[in-house]
Amino acid sequence: MERRSLLFQLVRRDFEQRFVGSAIGWIWGLIHPLVLLISWTFVFQYVAKAELPAGVDSYPLFLFAGMLPWLLFNETVTRSAPSLLDQANLITKTVFPAEIVPVSVFLSSLMNHLLALTLMVTISGLWKNRMSVFLVVLPFFMLATGLFAVGLAWIVSSLHVFLRDTAQVLSVILTFWFWFTPIFFDEAHFPRQVHFLLTVNPMFYVVRAYREVLLYSTPSNPRELVLDLAIAAACGAIMFIVGGLFFRYMKRGFADVL
Repeated sequence: MERRSLLFQLVRRDFEQRFVGSAIGWIWGLIHPLVLLISWTFVFQYVAKAELPAGVDSYPLFLFAGMLPWLLFNETVTRSAPSLLDQANLITKTVFPAEIVPVSVFLSSLMNHLLALTLMVTISGLWKNRMSVFLVVLPFFMLATGLFAVGLAWIVSSLHVFLRDTAQVLSVILTFWFWFTPIFFDEAHFPRQVHFLLTVNPMFYVVRAYREVLLYSTPSNPRELVLDLAIAAACGAIMFIVGGLFFRYMKRGFADVL
């Protein structure tokens, strides 16, 4: 119960600090992804003349649906890397459960994600008249993404305590990871020579599922959607366990370094 209350306080403080003193507050959580959407749409649709995937009549919606899960994952992992250093005063001076810090980062990022997702569902429903009953599966994909992101966040945040270059290395890795995730295009346009990179990329299954649910009234392949959820959940559970064990091992030396 105490940890739950502490987690709530961390999430609330993190969310408030990000927008404290801002004239429009949480609305910035919508503006940032919209700016990315507009700029990427201009570059890839109007400058690079990217081909629309089969059955897709709106590139911005296609792009936005793919952006949503990636931004949730990327923000969680990126902001978690230095999070233990940011909370060093709590970790070293009190009996503080350090493992909940990356969890609080994910939950704070999830609030932004839900705002952007609401915008996407509203636009898709009102503009394209597409509202799928399969929206009910999205929370399960959010949970799978959260398990995977938090597990990885535990690893990078604990490493960053001892090796301060971790955040920089992570930035490089996530850049490559981003471009090897089919966000600007669908899997059919991915080069065959490196197609195996999609099958080993957990975010590929989440991005594909988001698009199936958000862009179509009925998924083209419900069985594939279930398979995507199973793979994403398995990857999330494995990373969560591995990350938790790694964090527990590294946690022993936090007090000496922080």
